[in-house]
Amino acid sequence: MDRANTLDRKISWSAFEYEEKSRSQDWFWALGIIVVTSSIASMIFGNYFFAALLILSGLLLGFFAIKKPEIVTYELNEKGLKIKNRLYPYENIKSFWIQLNVTGETNTKPLLFIHSERIFMPIIGIPIDGSVADDIYMILSSRNIEEVEMKEHPSEKIMEFLGF
Repeated sequence: MDRANTLDRKISWSAFEYEEKSRSQDWFWALGIIVVTSSIASMIFGNYFFAALLILSGLLLGFFAIKKPEIVTYELNEKGLKIKNRLYPYENIKSFWIQLNVTGETNTKPLLFIHSERIFMPIIGIPIDGSVADDIYMILSSRNIEEVEMKEHPSEKIMEFLGF
């Protein structure tokens, strides 16, 4: 495939915004007990603002735990990477990495990592279908975007272990 055709290509796919986890009633009970006891301890020490923050955080965490993930559409087009309605122009993408299989780990899902110029959360992990990985690689490398190995942040693995 020549460079001109690669630059004009457009690929789109969709995936859930996050992997849905089934949580038992015990998980919600544990969350409630942790939030209530932490808030009471905070009030005993006279830190009422922190107690209110803990309660609000616990309520939000419970809400997001029961929320169903929505399907997000992704598109690589002639302008850049489009996630939902937000466009990341190719000029703002510093590097990319396509993770297909991680040796020694089971249940690895194909991911596209994008290192953008954003200040907050500059590395974006995007679920992909393994069948479009070659096309994504061709498009991003044809735009002279550097390929740099990236992987999930350890905090994501910890959160996954805790059931988030």
